[in-house]
Amino acid sequence: MTACLPTCRDLLSRWARRALLLIACAASGVAHAQMPQPPEIAARQYILVDVSSGQVLAEREADARADPASLTKLMTAYLVFNAIRDRKLALDQPVAVSQRAWDERKYGGSLMFIDTTMRPTVEQLVHGMIVQSGNDASVALAEAVGGSVEGFVDMMNRQAAAWGLKNTQFRNPTGLTEAGHHSSARDVAFVAARIVAEHPEHYRLYSLRHYTFNNIKQDNRNLLLGRDPSVDGMKTGFTEAAGYCLVASAARQTPAGTRRLLSVVLGTASREARAGESLKLLNWGWQAWDAVRLFDAGQPVATVPVWKGASSEARLGAPGPLVVSVPRGEGGRLRTTVERTDPLVAPLAQGQRVGTIKVTTVAGATVAEVPLVVQQPVELAGILGRAWDALRLWIK
Repeated sequence: MTACLPTCRDLLSRWARRALLLIACAASGVAHAQMPQPPEIAARQYILVDVSSGQVLAEREADARADPASLTKLMTAYLVFNAIRDRKLALDQPVAVSQRAWDERKYGGSLMFIDTTMRPTVEQLVHGMIVQSGNDASVALAEAVGGSVEGFVDMMNRQAAAWGLKNTQFRNPTGLTEAGHHSSARDVAFVAARIVAEHPEHYRLYSLRHYTFNNIKQDNRNLLLGRDPSVDGMKTGFTEAAGYCLVASAARQTPAGTRRLLSVVLGTASREARAGESLKLLNWGWQAWDAVRLFDAGQPVATVPVWKGASSEARLGAPGPLVVSVPRGEGGRLRTTVERTDPLVAPLAQGQRVGTIKVTTVAGATVAEVPLVVQQPVELAGILGRAWDALRLWIK
C-alpha cells in the first residue's frame, strides 16, 4: 500500500535526520561479508557512525547499558537548544542561580563556578555547560527550562521515549552517577547526531577550545580539538563508574560532499586513551570507507505513468541526496533498484511515499534502503480524463 507522510516539510525534515533513525537501529544496514574490519579499540563499548549516509560502520556492545557520565549533558543541551529555538529562553536572559545549582560544588564534578549571588545569562550558562562541562550550569539551565530539576528530568525521559531509545534512562541532567541513570553508545550517538542535524548554530560551540567566566579560564577537555583539524566537537565524560568517555564528531570535504563521522567510546582508561581510541576509530572510518553520492536532491530516480492524473507522468526519487558508505574502492560496483506502487493513481502529494529505493552490491548485499517519494504533486484529472483512465485500468 502507498504510505503518505504528513507534509513535504515534515518529510524533508525526516530525510535530513535519516541517519539518526538508522543509528537507533541495531543493524548497520550493510552486510558484514567481506566488510573492512575495525581496529582493536580499548573501550568497553563503542560505535562509529557515518552521519552523512546514516550507516553504522563499526560497533561493539553498542546497546549495552552503561553509565554515560557527562555525555548526559548532550540531552540536557538538546532540550535547552529546543527552548531557545522555541523562544522559551533568550540567550541574553539572566538566570537566577539556585542553592541546588550552587550545591553541585559538593559532589566533585566539573563546575562553571557560579554562585547564588550571580545572574549569568543563558548564553553564558550554555558555554559553561558545553565547554567547561559545568554541572552547576547544567542544573541552572535545567531549572530555567523545566521549572525544576525533576521537571527537566521528566522532559529528558519523555524525549528519550519519543525517540525510542530503549537503553536510556535519566535521573539527573549532569551525569553524576545515580542508580537507574544509564544509556548506551548507540543512544548517545543518536542524541549527538540530533544536535548536529537540528541545532547547527549551537553545535559550533562544541569546537571552542576554552571559555572564561568570572575570570576563571577552563579548557575544553576534548583533546582531539587540538589534534585533528576535522574534529569540531563534541563531548567528554568521566566518573569512576563510567571510566573515560568521549563523543567525537569530525567533518571532511569529499567528492560526495561534506562527510561527517561520529564516534562514541565508553569506559576507556584515561583522558589520553579516550582521545587516542576515538581518533583510531575516526581514521579507520576515513581510510577504509568511501562515501558515494548516487543521486542529488531533487534528481529523479524514475519517471513513471500516472492514472487519473492531470499529468500523465510522475517524477519519483529519494527525499533528499542519496549518499551511501561502501568499502574503499567499491563505489563503482553498486546497483540501484526501485520497488514501487503499481498502478500509481492520482492525486499524488509531493513527498508521498510510493515505494523503496534499494542499493546493493553486485553480490546482492544490501547497502541502503530509502523511501521512494513523489517529487512533484499530481492533481486529479477532469471527469472525462478520470473516466477514460478508469476504463483503461479495468481493461488492464
